Amino acid sequence: MRIGVVVNPVAGMGGRVGLKGTDGKVEEARARGAEPRAPERAHRALSHLATLAPETELLAWGDPMGASLAREAGFDPEVLGAPETDETTAADTMAAVDAFVDADADLVLFVGGDGTAADVAEALDGRDVPMLGVPAGVKVYSSVFAVSPEDAAVAATTFERTEAREVMDIDEDEYRSGEVHPELRAVAHVPVAEDLQSSKQTSGGTVEALAAGVADDIRASEGVTYVLGPGSTVGAVKDELGIDGSPLGVDLYRDGEVLVRDATETEILANLSEENVIVVTPIGGQGFVFGRGNPQLSPDVIRRCDVRVVASRAKLDTIPVLRVDTDDPDLDEELHGWTKVRVGRVERRMMKIA
Repeated sequence: MRIGVVVNPVAGMGGRVGLKGTDGKVEEARARGAEPRAPERAHRALSHLATLAPETELLAWGDPMGASLAREAGFDPEVLGAPETDETTAADTMAAVDAFVDADADLVLFVGGDGTAADVAEALDGRDVPMLGVPAGVKVYSSVFAVSPEDAAVAATTFERTEAREVMDIDEDEYRSGEVHPELRAVAHVPVAEDLQSSKQTSGGTVEALAAGVADDIRASEGVTYVLGPGSTVGAVKDELGIDGSPLGVDLYRDGEVLVRDATETEILANLSEENVIVVTPIGGQGFVFGRGNPQLSPDVIRRCDVRVVASRAKLDTIPVLRVDTDDPDLDEELHGWTKVRVGRVERRMMKIA
């Protein structure tokens, strides 16, 4: 098996610092103290790949797009080229993919988000080589990604056939202003595997009674800091509380007051109290509670909070299980198991976090 690996080194950097993406915002993310996310995700995938299939012939692109990460994982990669500068671009990603195809790669394994997926799909257009994503971006709407880095390694080493899947992307400036309009960018060949994520579904059903019940509980909780996640379901809770919340950001609320609107990870940690509760809703169709669209809710934040999941019945009908991908495998394991999801003013439904 010959696998070409390319890493977008800045994918996901804008998430924890509240930028909701990194397209055109790399310098601002760095100024806010953002740390790269993609290299660690790539290391997890490649290390698991080395354990599962050490005989894999790995093709790589020069640093910072994967060569050293491949060596750290135990491979001796064939490095086919390198970006011209440290500030990598979409053209660098597509040049890497072109080189992998010319070198007879059986699969292109990329690490990034939806923008990277679109670049890889464009480079593969008209060719028979499949692609598979290691999720590292903030907005991961496409269905070409594995659920986790480790799942990507499993899929890469076990697949026997491929299927057509959608590459979606959104306009990040619209996303930052609260508008979500996913656009189909390509249809790509992807390995058939159990642990691939679905495309995001936006239908949710009615949430009025649910929002009223959650808001009543929040008002009655004196001294508790509520970390209100993104999404329309939690947005309905914010509306019920009468606050001008960030529709796609994280807002902090305590004792009738908004402490921080559209908070970063650092701001969340600085404003937590003795008792804290995260209110989140899963992504429709995908089931992710943590790890897609809310990286501000980092492992450090989650560990200091109780977690309450809310969703309409209609949304849960599209989700067989809930999922988490927090960047901390130990925390993911702790979160696995059955949990109550609030679906009405008082009603709950048991769902498994898988």
